[in-house]
Amino acid sequence: MTHALLDDVRTEYVCPDDGARADVRTAPWCCPVCAGPWDLDFAPRPPELDELGSGPNSLWRYGPALPLSGAPAVTLGEGRTPLVPLTERISAKLDFMMPTLSFKDRGAVMLAELARRLGPERVVADSSGNAGTSVAAYSARAGLACEVFVPEGTSEKKTEQMRAHGARVRVVPGGREAAARAARAAADEPGVFYASHVFNPYFLHGTKTYVYELWEELGGELPEALVVPVGNGTLLLGAALAARELARAGVRAPALIAVQAEAMAPLARAFAAGEHEPTAPVPDPVPTLAEGIAIPAPPRARQILAAVRESGGTFLTVSEERIRAAQRDLAARGLFVEPTGVACWAAVGPGAPGDPLAGRSAVVPLCGAGAKTGLAP
Repeated sequence: MTHALLDDVRTEYVCPDDGARADVRTAPWCCPVCAGPWDLDFAPRPPELDELGSGPNSLWRYGPALPLSGAPAVTLGEGRTPLVPLTERISAKLDFMMPTLSFKDRGAVMLAELARRLGPERVVADSSGNAGTSVAAYSARAGLACEVFVPEGTSEKKTEQMRAHGARVRVVPGGREAAARAARAAADEPGVFYASHVFNPYFLHGTKTYVYELWEELGGELPEALVVPVGNGTLLLGAALAARELARAGVRAPALIAVQAEAMAPLARAFAAGEHEPTAPVPDPVPTLAEGIAIPAPPRARQILAAVRESGGTFLTVSEERIRAAQRDLAARGLFVEPTGVACWAAVGPGAPGDPLAGRSAVVPLCGAGAKTGLAP
């Protein structure tokens, strides 16, 4: 790889578990000591509200809070998605209105810009669908060859989208973890940039712009709670990053309400048991309509559980029936969202048991477009 463009990369990787460090320009894709995901040693500067009026109409408007300095070359105008009310206390952020129709564009644009500066021979990713379509699109925008590993059974509409962007799609027998293992084997080859939305922390610094946009939209405040779907936890951990950064500037941090499908809820079970990370045996993959959050062994599990507890939040789980009902309820309100993307509405919307928000105001993300999957059977 070439590194001439990396004068604008202003930080280094650090392992949250053992403290190992590595130069972003030469680092392996995971910690060489424990094989875990990286964090960044990076001190952001949250912008002032009055700075944003002249900023670009994309998530790059929060440049001082992002770990890539200089003018970015890779963008599709991502971010700044609408915030619309659903009830008196709950609003929805329409992140399915992104260039590739999912919130994963927030992180993928950061990975693609980093990869462009590194200059690899090809970009590799693994995905159950939306992350792969985002990485494929932004790799195309950056002029980089791309290869995406997906588990068998991935939506044909999503794999077709990846191919349309020029990516080579590798269908891996087995579930989501099998696809990840195949991608990580390829990531060890020379000249490869592993655009991992789990292991690479630049992705989290992209997803944190979800909260920066809420802060800007709400005039310098945040809702009392953020309801977030959790599989690998990339949106939740990005939200936690932004909440901590803004709290240092005096903004009240919200409670993080994490949502999993009942059919695959290792983190919810660990949270209920008071565990710092899941200790139960990794379950065999169980089919669920919320395929995007059906992750049996999230590599950042410890960080996810800690972030929810530190925020004063909790975990909720939703049944397949609730997911079906929530998708139809949102469609009746004019919003056609894929099953994974309706999980949060299933957890706190009409028909949810009790008062899951405990009277708090909240925002739910609608993360992926229903056009990618169709109506749940």
